[in-house]
Amino acid sequence: MLALLLLVLSCQNSSKSKLTGYENNEWIELFNGTGTDHWRGFHMDHFPDSGWYVENGELRNDGSGAGGLITKEQYADFILEWEWRLFDEGGNSGVKYFVKERPDREGKYAFGLEYQLLDDDPHANDYHTTGALYEFFPPSPEKQLLALGQFNASKLVVDGNHVEHWLNGLVVVEYERGGEEFLAARAKSKFRDRPDFGLHKEGNILLQDHQSRVGFRNIRIKILDPDSTKD
Repeated sequence: MLALLLLVLSCQNSSKSKLTGYENNEWIELFNGTGTDHWRGFHMDHFPDSGWYVENGELRNDGSGAGGLITKEQYADFILEWEWRLFDEGGNSGVKYFVKERPDREGKYAFGLEYQLLDDDPHANDYHTTGALYEFFPPSPEKQLLALGQFNASKLVVDGNHVEHWLNGLVVVEYERGGEEFLAARAKSKFRDRPDFGLHKEGNILLQDHQSRVGFRNIRIKILDPDSTKD
């Protein structure tokens, strides 16, 4: 474990984001271990009565299929950081971004780009393992995923169309929304019939309920000034 920790710290020093200039922006705590004021149920106007709860400083989902948890605010350019862990073998969850609720306000499935969270061991599809952009791009084979039940640290960077998925100090996916590779991947995905998928200027962030027990903690977001990341 010590060796892996040293490797992660080394990667944090060597794998730097291309983005600079945001260091002095304020962090907003979306979940600090207690309050849930920033969250509501998907297609709800309140925090869910079941499925999601706070325990031991974690925002947890019990895997009952109650539906996703969504931010009350929508975001465009931002850095999102969180820690997470899965409890069940084969467990599955995700963090979705640029989510838009449907006008009919029906159903539990939320359309949005997804940072995949998974117990990788039972799964072989690289497009759906931890850190992937679900259905689009696989994560780097150099990623470091901690064992089931341990907390991993993730980061999502969105600067205009440029997006980065980080896992335990490493960039594991990097892409351009609306770029040639993105559109080609979407055309092969199950979202191919949704021409606006992934291209909204802003949207909600959603913690997925995929009928697996999952815990989140230390969720925070930093809003990027459109000019703050430019040299």
